[in-house]
Amino acid sequence: MSKDHDGVMEAGWRKSSYSNGQGNCVEFKQEDGLILVRDSKQGGTGPVLRFTHAEVGAFLLGAKDGEFDDLAKE
Repeated sequence: MSKDHDGVMEAGWRKSSYSNGQGNCVEFKQEDGLILVRDSKQGGTGPVLRFTHAEVGAFLLGAKDGEFDDLAKE
């Protein structure tokens, strides 16, 4: 199985169900106990962000609570 330039296995990536069909979305996977996130337009050539499950949980709770609503206005 091949690895991308960031050393991540290419198999197992999932695209968000909210993808608009034009490639403007994120892909994610679980690997080595972490949640990995990348830009779907760049695939295996772009950077990969790595988060713990606790970090992803905190982000999702913040999003649900509206912590990032003001960012959309900027």
